[in-house]
Amino acid sequence: MSEATGPGSFDPDQPLPGPPDPWHSAEQPVDRDGPPWFMTEMILAEPAFGARCVARLLEQGPGGPAGRLAVALREAAVAGAPVTVVGCGTSEHGALGAAEILRDAWQRAGLPDGSGPVAVQAFEASLAPARGGLCIAVSHDGGTWATTEALASARAAGATTAIITVSGRAPGAQGVDIVVETVERDQSYCHTIGYTSPLLAAYAVGAVLTGETADPVPVRALMAAGIGPEATAAAESIAAGLAGCRPILSVATGADRTAARELVLKLEEGTWIPAASRNLETFLHGHLPSTDASTGLVLIMTERRGRAERVARARQALEAAGVIGIRTAAILSAGVAEQLDPALTPLGRIVVPEAPGLPAPVASLLATATPLQLLVERLARVVGTNPDPIRRADPLYAAAAARAET
Repeated sequence: MSEATGPGSFDPDQPLPGPPDPWHSAEQPVDRDGPPWFMTEMILAEPAFGARCVARLLEQGPGGPAGRLAVALREAAVAGAPVTVVGCGTSEHGALGAAEILRDAWQRAGLPDGSGPVAVQAFEASLAPARGGLCIAVSHDGGTWATTEALASARAAGATTAIITVSGRAPGAQGVDIVVETVERDQSYCHTIGYTSPLLAAYAVGAVLTGETADPVPVRALMAAGIGPEATAAAESIAAGLAGCRPILSVATGADRTAARELVLKLEEGTWIPAASRNLETFLHGHLPSTDASTGLVLIMTERRGRAERVARARQALEAAGVIGIRTAAILSAGVAEQLDPALTPLGRIVVPEAPGLPAPVASLLATATPLQLLVERLARVVGTNPDPIRRADPLYAAAAARAET
């Protein structure tokens, strides 16, 4: 995904700005007439940002926020106390991915048996907080009402609190025990940096927890591969095929389920096309009758744990979709792509590297983040929507959004 973004105005290798001082919530992006949008630039910036984010957190050492959060996780494990990870919107999916990464690190660190960190939607967590333990909030901008309420409820229930956010100056970070700052702020309302930031932070925290080395170099390479020339060509081909589909389904299993949910949110925010995610097995149990040849489907499959069983079931799901005439595409790791006949994904496939040097959920979540965002950005071009303001440039949708603001 190599693209000029104006007269030398944007360099994807340079750090992105943080929030203003004094802090205030992100303002609606300037309405550009066409691409490159702010979302385009944020996707281009992600590989370099990913490496910087991981390096910055690790450079702060064991006494820094990542190290302190790792200590809090270990203390919760030893005490048998609950660990919840909460968020809303894109940050809810960031919380799901962060919980997946931290749970994997928890197990590899040999911590006491238990489920480990569990993701909970922030509003639900605010109404029914776990007693004691640790509550980790994910809020990119740090001003989400429900997430702040979840932190307050957790604190009142005796929990240690932490937040992964862009700045410790944000309202949601006030009174929180551990603030993990990701520093660089997403410039589009259709968040991309806002999704990957907590995944990167969780990778750094997990590395401290396990005593392993987190390496920014493969992070950058993996995220760059998802928007390279071959990935971009595939995304453009898939976007052309999906443009007339209503709805678009995303189907996944394992760690890829987080990416499938995030793809749905980005599709609805950025292209305004109705979309829904389905667990791989769930898709085959009652949902097929609602589909036909106008349905689009994107399979996301990079999970390497339990791969043989997952690929076998995915093959059956794609075969069923083909019988109905569903328009099917995929985001696949290289190993999965070798095992699935290209004829099963007639709209095309984006193939990403395996990244065996990264923990399994980290490899899956970072490998799929940039290509799913790229696919949405290219689909927005085809259908003629500007993804940046998530339709709030339209007074009707701006008024609807205002009703939910508190």
